[in-house]
Amino acid sequence: MKTRLAFLMTMGLILPSLLIPASCYGQNLNKLTREYMTALPAGRPADNGNLQKYRMIAVYKNMDIYGNFTGKTMVTGDYTRGYSGGYSQWANVSVSDSKDEAAPFGQGKKQEFMENFKYIPSSGMMNEESFKSFPTSIDNIFARNLIWDMLSVELFAWRYNDSLKINKVISLPDIKGEFDMAGIGKYNHASIQLCWTGISVRNGQLCAVIEYRALNNKVAIHVNNVNTKGTEQYWGNTWVSLKTRQIEFAEIYSATFQEIEVTGLKDKFMTKTIRELTVERIN
Repeated sequence: MKTRLAFLMTMGLILPSLLIPASCYGQNLNKLTREYMTALPAGRPADNGNLQKYRMIAVYKNMDIYGNFTGKTMVTGDYTRGYSGGYSQWANVSVSDSKDEAAPFGQGKKQEFMENFKYIPSSGMMNEESFKSFPTSIDNIFARNLIWDMLSVELFAWRYNDSLKINKVISLPDIKGEFDMAGIGKYNHASIQLCWTGISVRNGQLCAVIEYRALNNKVAIHVNNVNTKGTEQYWGNTWVSLKTRQIEFAEIYSATFQEIEVTGLKDKFMTKTIRELTVERIN
């Protein structure tokens, strides 16, 4: 009897200590949800001379359709946005190739035509006229991809904030179908989906994490004596500060399968390209 009474008295002391923290946890969770996870800040940061600088690194790894390595390319560049008037600018863009899968990349070849290349991010960057100063070499495709990838990162970070709800997937009907890739080919988006998946911390900023994915997109490129056609799938995440609305970090991954025809070669061949891309803040 004494043992049972002692047990009941002990439980009487323990239960309140368990229930009170659980109640506080529920209150804190509700407060966190109301404050940070009900809606995203609308719009994009003002272009008022408050410059934001980033380094983009894109690594392309080429393989045959059986996964055997054939070569790799790294493209890097420094991107600055926030200029008054809405301009953005690239500098220090370089391209480095390697036939050794395990070896680090060597010093890349600087793309002088991209040095201080300035433009207003918009759909106008899909027009051929926007790239009239670019050379006809194959490297100009990598340079264009830097621009187009950053356009996508910014688009997904800011344009749809008023439509995003936590853990609700939305499709983007306004970005669908075929469009011209500034005179070098065609791209056909099957579907793009966005989802605000939660909150995290980057660079000391509380951030919304926005996930995007686009699968089974058709792509065809015609440059010099090279013609390709195939499909691409890409996906990634962007971290957007809830306070400043600035992009703190972004990542994109893609897989492209293409049939390639080169003038002078008898046979076409198939290739798979895996791309890993990051966008990080720099001082």
